[in-house]
Amino acid sequence: MTLPFPRAAPGPAFGFAVTHADHDPQAAGPTLRLHTTITETTGTRVHALALRAQIRLEPAARRYSPDQQERLVELFGDPSRWGRTLNPMQLATVSTVTPSFSGEQEVVFEVPLTFDTDVATTRYFRGVGDEGDAPMRLLFSGTVFYEAPSGVQIGLVPWHSEATFRLPVAVWTDMMDAHQHGMAWLRLPEHTLAELGAWRAARALPTWEQTFTALLAAAGDGP
Repeated sequence: MTLPFPRAAPGPAFGFAVTHADHDPQAAGPTLRLHTTITETTGTRVHALALRAQIRLEPAARRYSPDQQERLVELFGDPSRWGRTLNPMQLATVSTVTPSFSGEQEVVFEVPLTFDTDVATTRYFRGVGDEGDAPMRLLFSGTVFYEAPSGVQIGLVPWHSEATFRLPVAVWTDMMDAHQHGMAWLRLPEHTLAELGAWRAARALPTWEQTFTALLAAAGDGP
């Protein structure tokens, strides 16, 4: 969709489209890459575009299977209330600067993410699993430096510039597997960790995995 530049004088007009997504396996932490095409439709030469993207998840823009609904109850509550609770979720705000271009320019937004299971967006991806996609909306803002008959001019990217994208959840899963290697991160208060450590030491359990397996087994023996 082409969005008009808000000036009385001629100026650039931009359209934005996320074409595909992948992840950076060499990054220090999970980093999603959103490959985005910027289209300038008036033929104006853009010297540089300092672009900012606010990225949101939009859970209400898709349907969920019964299994997914069960996994997402802790995040959104009972499905009967989802008409009120499936609100947009802030994922990240990222920036990039383009080189000079006219016509089309490809950029990559690098989005650092976390596998912290206390974070709502992580819980959402884990709840959806590998079934389908995660609807996203990117809201753009920024500053454009462009060529005009009187010389270089400066303008703003219109506040209503945006793009939608449906991220395959498998991309998120592959990204987390590449960094976690099948492990999950769990945050606990210091006193709880100390008590667990004492319980583990008293039973000479060599790993945390064996510790939690033993706790689950003990819980299964109870009423």
